[in-house]
Amino acid sequence: MNPIVPNSDPLLNDLRSLIAQSRQQIAAVINAEITLLYWAIGKRINEEILNQGRAEYGKQTIRRLSEQLIAEFGRGFSIANLTNAVELARLYPDPQIVQTVSEQFSWSHFVTFVTIKDELKRDFYMQMARLERWSVRRLQKKLDGMLYERTAISRLPEETIRLELTQLQNDNQLSPDLVFRDPYVLDFLGLENNYSEQELEDAILSELQKFIIELGSDFAFMARQKRIVIDGEDHRIDLLFYHRRLRRLVAIDLKLGRFKAAYKGQMELYLGWLKQYEMLEGEASPIGLILCAEKTREHIELMQLDKGDIRVAEYLTHQLPTTVLEQKLHLAIEQARQRLDFPKDEE
Repeated sequence: MNPIVPNSDPLLNDLRSLIAQSRQQIAAVINAEITLLYWAIGKRINEEILNQGRAEYGKQTIRRLSEQLIAEFGRGFSIANLTNAVELARLYPDPQIVQTVSEQFSWSHFVTFVTIKDELKRDFYMQMARLERWSVRRLQKKLDGMLYERTAISRLPEETIRLELTQLQNDNQLSPDLVFRDPYVLDFLGLENNYSEQELEDAILSELQKFIIELGSDFAFMARQKRIVIDGEDHRIDLLFYHRRLRRLVAIDLKLGRFKAAYKGQMELYLGWLKQYEMLEGEASPIGLILCAEKTREHIELMQLDKGDIRVAEYLTHQLPTTVLEQKLHLAIEQARQRLDFPKDEE
């Protein structure tokens, strides 16, 4: 296909737009039909397997059907695809739910979704993928990076998580708990073991696109070293962003080492100034994010920083092994739920 060359002809440009729009609509319809076909196939196989009530019969049935369907219709009916179709129909027995989301995702998206066993976790990835238009590759990368476990909402009671995901699905309404993460993985900065706050900031700005991807797609960069004057004294906000869906200014303060109590007062000063002089009509109050190399859990708990407009998170300049990161995040979730008097999930 020849590349599209910009042209000043308004008629030609209009026709290009019509063609591109039509192609997108056709692709959405095809994706929906493929997904609904696999769902119907999975539902029918499920019915047959349930009637027999034997797991081994189910495996044999899928193997036999796969061989026959591939011979007649091609490789799209592999054992893996039929197994995923069965799982999709089991997870979503209501065809209306599948119909609603089928035009927003490819079958490959659904293949990834059905591998997520936890319902709330699966719903989180589905809603975020829809909202931020993730490709299958991006979705898998978010899963591999344990985005759900790093997002503040994972530390909340199940009822709260369900409510916030429902609001996101129905109204595209994001809460700070769906936006902020801990830790932030900044391994793309290429920093060595010894670096200064200035070098950290410089590295972030040189890799701003990747930093925003890690923050979330609705963040818009506004300023670096934002100068504010209070009682004749100069202060500097390291990084200032705006979050479109929250409609809030986001001040980010970069700190080396462990979190200190004094950082809270400093951020409160920044947020007060932003609210007084920068916040526009219709916007919500500014929110602050203090990024530290290490959190001090008791400080944060006593200062109730997990409940207000100041968030504290760690950053990792080198990716941890998956098992280490998993242990670290599961411990953080367990500690947060204990503080909320929320019972542990039964194994």
